Amino acid sequence: MNPIGYQRIHFSYQHIMKLSVVIPAYNEEESIPETLKSLYNTLQKYGIEHEICVTNDNSKDNTEAVLQALQKEIPTLVYFTNKGPNGFGYAVRYGLERFTGDCVAVMMADMSDDPEDLVKYYNTMLEKDVDAVFGSRFMKGGKVIDYPKLKLYINRVANLIIRFLVGIKYNDTTNAFKLYKRETIEGIKPFMSPHFNLTVELPLKAYVRGYSFAVVPNSWTNRKYGESKLKIKEMGSRYFFILLYCMIEKFFSRGDYMKKPSRK
Repeated sequence: MNPIGYQRIHFSYQHIMKLSVVIPAYNEEESIPETLKSLYNTLQKYGIEHEICVTNDNSKDNTEAVLQALQKEIPTLVYFTNKGPNGFGYAVRYGLERFTGDCVAVMMADMSDDPEDLVKYYNTMLEKDVDAVFGSRFMKGGKVIDYPKLKLYINRVANLIIRFLVGIKYNDTTNAFKLYKRETIEGIKPFMSPHFNLTVELPLKAYVRGYSFAVVPNSWTNRKYGESKLKIKEMGSRYFFILLYCMIEKFFSRGDYMKKPSRK
């Protein structure tokens, strides 16, 4: 297809596919303003219809007050306060039950994810008409900046194990930054993970249940403020539980949960 034709189709799709961005936030008063302003400005620059949905996960600092103030500057910002139960997975799930878009991305509140990469995800979903778009920090074009060495080592080992056991041809399953169509999110419910293991549950369920996906490179930058909410000890039994569940579904469910063919 010629470039002019592609631009016309691409332009028309952008006006009929609303993008939602779900961002969990716990004690992110320092990081959240720059994160949301950069995200909003980028999506506005590309003319993408969107909403930014922040789940304040019962923060103990001034995160909620900061979000209230930011709503005056960012008209597409909505936020919810999750009174409990709390945890990364619960916060993301809270947002995934309330977004209104045709597709939804999960991003972090600490500026580790690049909004320009989100635009790349979105355009890939439009161009290839896939059910999900996954980012990889460890393919050509991807990069990590200031990644703690121990966590990086554990990350690569964990992803190698996931690839071997589940058979997925993707090397960054634990990367939280992904984009899903609304139908995909509905098709992989109910969610089980209360914590960071949700980052593995969502893509593995999508894969096991037959949803299509594309992989594009993305970058990751370590947070400037505060401390990471992900603790190394959490990369153990909770991740293994979800991995085991997805393996059982893949090999023993007899296709009961597979994506249903769309009706013409």
